[in-house]
Amino acid sequence: MQLFIRYVLAPLVRLVWRPRVRGADRIPATGPVILAANHRAAVDTAFIPLVAPRKVAFLGKAEYFTGRGLRGRLVAAFLGALGYIPVDRSNARAGLAALAAGRKVLDRGGAFGIYPEGTRSLDGKLHRGHTGVASLALSTGAVVVPVGLIGTERVQPIGRLFPRLARVEIRFGRPLEFSRYEGLEGAPAIRRAVTDEIMDAIADLSGQTYVDSYHRRPDDSAAAA
Repeated sequence: MQLFIRYVLAPLVRLVWRPRVRGADRIPATGPVILAANHRAAVDTAFIPLVAPRKVAFLGKAEYFTGRGLRGRLVAAFLGALGYIPVDRSNARAGLAALAAGRKVLDRGGAFGIYPEGTRSLDGKLHRGHTGVASLALSTGAVVVPVGLIGTERVQPIGRLFPRLARVEIRFGRPLEFSRYEGLEGAPAIRRAVTDEIMDAIADLSGQTYVDSYHRRPDDSAAAA
């Protein structure tokens, strides 16, 4: 399945959508790295692994991997080959489980993709990042490569099941490293400073207006901390 994605699906995506990719050579070839991106559409999680020069793991809903029959097995195999990691998001400890899954990838020297905003932007703006990305970077020593996605919201607008043709640009920024904060990952102020630095870099790449508040969907009763 991984060979199919690398030699068939990835070239097909490049042929059909012709994504403009900038700075992919900035992603370290080895060692733990976090790809921290803005989030505009569901297809973001497909575009990044298909254009990155190394395998990138993203979190996926656990139910995607539990389908029955041949179709269920094929979906699970495809998502696994893309780098998706099943995580149960239905309980109160989902956030901790997500961080634990990301830490396992990074501890193995892998690449892990994350959306610090925590959800897709509904208003086109870049919102305040949650500090989980900083916790991962500080606890594992991973460098952070900021990513700016442009145009993916036109490929798959919210509510649309199938993607359509639209130009996409994926910009990979200069790697950020935070070794100067070694041993301080337990300090909330340090985690916030690191997260804000990452979000500033993402904003520069994506060109979005930054809003210093957590993104709240219409059905949210409160913003998460």
